[in-house]
Amino acid sequence: MKAKIRKLVVVVDETRIEMNKEVKPATRRAVAMAVIENPFAGKYVESLEELSDIGEELGGLLGDKCVQALGIQPGQAESYGKGAIVGEAGELEHAAAILHPKLGKPLRKAVEKGAALVPSAKKMGSLGSAIDVPLGHKDAAFVRSHFDAIEARVSDAPRANEIVVAVAVTDSGRPLPRVGGLQTSEIKGEDGLR
Repeated sequence: MKAKIRKLVVVVDETRIEMNKEVKPATRRAVAMAVIENPFAGKYVESLEELSDIGEELGGLLGDKCVQALGIQPGQAESYGKGAIVGEAGELEHAAAILHPKLGKPLRKAVEKGAALVPSAKKMGSLGSAIDVPLGHKDAAFVRSHFDAIEARVSDAPRANEIVVAVAVTDSGRPLPRVGGLQTSEIKGEDGLR
């Protein structure tokens, strides 16, 4: 593995009651985070291919960790998202190199299919910085019930020479959704939109 991982953290968020109404089945979201060494911390490098390769490794690893944490089969995953926080000795483009060119394909394999774009967020930060990882339905971007986010944070990261990489997966949409739009039962999953 090219990624030098200092720490892996997996968190599951389960909502059982919302506005005094029981949520059945409970909505569950998982976020898996890897704290990695930034190989380009403190220096400008023209080619960021090494970070793209690290993103490819982490897409599958973190996607699998989320599916396992939810206790579901890959095909039961409904939403996904990704995010990264770069420590102060790095640059925002380091997060882009990890998240965009290659991370998506192994994440889609981890959740079976994934016709829709994987929503993403990136930022610079320091120890304990949080990022809201955006979520969207994995096969149809127009499913409003799955527009959501989950906070990702590691208390002792990122250090100046680190990057926190986060992948989130859900087994459902928001609790008690009622803003209309395309329903999960109407998904065709052909173009990533509907």
